[in-house]
Amino acid sequence: MQSIVIVGATSGLGYEVAKRFIEIGYRVGVAGRRTELLESLKAIAPERVVIGKIDVTEQNAATHLTELIELTGNVETIFLSSGIGFQNRELDPEIELKITSTNGMGFVRMITTAFNYLKNRGGGHIAAITSVAGSRGIGVAAAYSATKAFQTQYINALEQLSCSHKLNITFTDIRPGFVATALLNDNNNYPMLMKPDYAGKVIFNAITKHKRVAIFDWRYKIVVALMKFSPRFIWKRIKL
Repeated sequence: MQSIVIVGATSGLGYEVAKRFIEIGYRVGVAGRRTELLESLKAIAPERVVIGKIDVTEQNAATHLTELIELTGNVETIFLSSGIGFQNRELDPEIELKITSTNGMGFVRMITTAFNYLKNRGGGHIAAITSVAGSRGIGVAAAYSATKAFQTQYINALEQLSCSHKLNITFTDIRPGFVATALLNDNNNYPMLMKPDYAGKVIFNAITKHKRVAIFDWRYKIVVALMKFSPRFIWKRIKL
């Protein structure tokens, strides 16, 4: 039986992806801060779903991830879906630090634990949700766009490390645009908003097919190209 561990499965994209892996017969370890929200996943297949409590901002998060991996058993894929983001037009330092703690330090805790487990296992697959926002610094979401760029570069670095040491660890960098999840429930208007079930299907396919980078959909591919190649003197004058 194939196994996957999903960190950040209490809601949103992690939850949607977890459901799909459970439905095709995987043994699935699911984790989040609020374990009561994971019970509906366990109810789908109680004998194949393992629940773990993980808050990526806590020092012991790596230990809890290792424990969940061991309880799930023979895990070959680890999917990191935990993360936060807010518009912060007033640049409140507390908001910026909260985002940085979760998307920066928390991400490092999880992905290094996943990498070292798979290294000792003899290989496997790591998938992580970053964002199209990591393509360029966004003024109203400075910490969010910066930490998402950090995550993408961290994945690139670990891919090189895996290759240089012949570790047989592969990666999928998942870069969605705006998805109608609780993360965007902040009374702001977001363009090109995607439904969670559609995004979950795309992510599921990207993971199972071991796609290296998944940007979806075609509209966001155009947006990313514009973000990357807009001259600096134009980009800095764009009002978002």
